[in-house]
Amino acid sequence: MKLVLKKRPKNPILIEGFPGFGMVGAIASEYLIQNLNTEQIGSIQVEEAPAMVAVHDAKLIDPFSIHYDKKNNLVIVHAVTMAQGVEWKLGDVIMDVVKQLGVKEIVSLEGLGTNAESSEVFYYSTSPASRKQLDKLKYKPLDEGIILGLTASLLIKHQSTPVTCIFAETHSQMPDSRAAAKLVEAVDSYLGLKVDTKPLLVMADVFEKKLKTIMQQTQIASDQRDRKQMDYVG
Repeated sequence: MKLVLKKRPKNPILIEGFPGFGMVGAIASEYLIQNLNTEQIGSIQVEEAPAMVAVHDAKLIDPFSIHYDKKNNLVIVHAVTMAQGVEWKLGDVIMDVVKQLGVKEIVSLEGLGTNAESSEVFYYSTSPASRKQLDKLKYKPLDEGIILGLTASLLIKHQSTPVTCIFAETHSQMPDSRAAAKLVEAVDSYLGLKVDTKPLLVMADVFEKKLKTIMQQTQIASDQRDRKQMDYVG
């Protein structure tokens, strides 16, 4: 696993949005990338993941990319593919980014599986100041639950860097653009980004379709790779 950074902004806030429940973290972080004035400043090369890359609108999509919004001094780490089994290593790489850039706070965007009819936004934060701010914004603290994957590894590894997790409830493992929209609204309120949320659901639907296509392509490529391995064995 290798970190590639072309620029090193100082003391940003870092947002990470990776696929998880409902793909809401990935959809929300991509919406932020597209609607803030960002540039790609790096990537994470994950050798443990299958060697594949997606193509969308005739452009290559890095599976794990790093973007920077100068106006808000914001770094966004975005993924469009699953990273099962390497969450601890990814956590180490992101903490390396934190150390190199002097990140002030990590904000993790996640989906939270639910059977409830309504969808709400919850938070968990290691920072008393962040908890107070999110309480003022009328978001509910996550008092009971299980946090999995990369976000869990960051919470364990955070040490002196505050970690704030914002969760949107989702009813499906499939991409959930409406839950992602709630995440964007929450992080916009929390960080004061002034993102235009009017086209949010329309754009989120576009990202949802894009991610579904990428997921399908990834599954096809993975199946083809497995068949080739079986052919070699046979």
